[in-house]
Amino acid sequence: MYLIYSFLLALAVLCYAPVFVVRRLLPGGYASGFRQRFGQGLPGTRDAAACWIHAVSVGEAATSVPLVEAIRRRWPTLRVILSTVTPTGARVVRDRLGDRVTHCYFPLDLPGPVRRAVGAIAPVFFIALETELWPNFFRELHRRGIPSMIVNGRISDRSFRRYRWVRFVLRRLLGQITVFGMQSPEDARRIIALGAPAERVVVTGNLKTEPIPPEAGAEKVWERLLRLTGTELVWVAGSTHRGEETILLDAFQDLRARYPSLTLVIAPRDPGRIPEVERLLRDRELVGVRRTTLPGNSARRDAILLDTVGELAQLYGLADVVFVGGSLIPWGGHNMLEPAFHRKPVVFGPHNMNFRESAALLLRSGGAIQVRDGQELRTAIERLLADSGLRARMGEAGFQAVGTRRGVVADSLELIQRYLMDRHPPGEGR
Repeated sequence: MYLIYSFLLALAVLCYAPVFVVRRLLPGGYASGFRQRFGQGLPGTRDAAACWIHAVSVGEAATSVPLVEAIRRRWPTLRVILSTVTPTGARVVRDRLGDRVTHCYFPLDLPGPVRRAVGAIAPVFFIALETELWPNFFRELHRRGIPSMIVNGRISDRSFRRYRWVRFVLRRLLGQITVFGMQSPEDARRIIALGAPAERVVVTGNLKTEPIPPEAGAEKVWERLLRLTGTELVWVAGSTHRGEETILLDAFQDLRARYPSLTLVIAPRDPGRIPEVERLLRDRELVGVRRTTLPGNSARRDAILLDTVGELAQLYGLADVVFVGGSLIPWGGHNMLEPAFHRKPVVFGPHNMNFRESAALLLRSGGAIQVRDGQELRTAIERLLADSGLRARMGEAGFQAVGTRRGVVADSLELIQRYLMDRHPPGEGR
């Protein structure tokens, strides 16, 4: 199995190599992580015990912050290595955690790079956020007796359908992972159905229900940075996708006639699509200003375009109403709990397969409105803009509902202690 997998992956890497080289040469490309992806130039930890946490990209890196901080508080002498796959994920690590962790890029899942990477870092234990299953990597950890854990694990509908075709292969891989902390009972059922030993599967909940509290005075700082006076009505549309901005901008244009002070802050999921969104604004004779040009840009603006990574969660605090994207199109939705933590009313579309439990929680509490299309979106936003009392009630209801789901970090720490630290305390076998 491993030989065939490694051969196919090596072939894929060779086919992708020209694209990789081009991206390496581009500004903000892969240059900084090129050697590390092949297991070279990784941070050595022989002088101090270290744990290795892997967060693929932006979302996982942001989600990891409360867990990382909790690990540092509980085991202050344990060095934390935090890896990502993407440069944008690396940027979130730098911005959110700074020098409190050591960042590196995750190696290609080939025997050589994996052996070199695990040998260089030699972690006390390894944690992967969500469900990152790398056969050669987990095999190497198992061979060296390094315990491993899946944290915030989830199996989406699409992934489950794909994984079921290779259950006979997955069973061996999943048997090498020490413990699974899954987001929901359904995720636990699915990972067991794929071959994970049932006695190692625990439902801990969703780490996204425990973000780091915003800093005091942060909203005033952001108001100054974005040149807001505090008197505007602000609609934040977060993590939007192609096909959604057209719907949002049509609704926004209609609503501006009734609410002239309404300002739209729009954050495409992929910041590289900013020029495309700017064209959509120009087509409607609306003026968009990029976040990175503020506060210096004094031009008239109708919308602010978030062209940065890792700031959206903070900007939710400025909103009067929030729309969470990836939900008006069949993408699967994005994290709607972040705005609820800021006591903001949340609106999202019908496609939330990847955040089914979060959406149900907010809808049951009255903290969110689900819409089917652009017309219902416009109606919902207008209803909220017209009624500050309704906004406050919904925001508080969502905040209280999400608060009942806390304790995920504490439960995860207990699993780390029981399955990872007690099996391999710092200093043993190093």
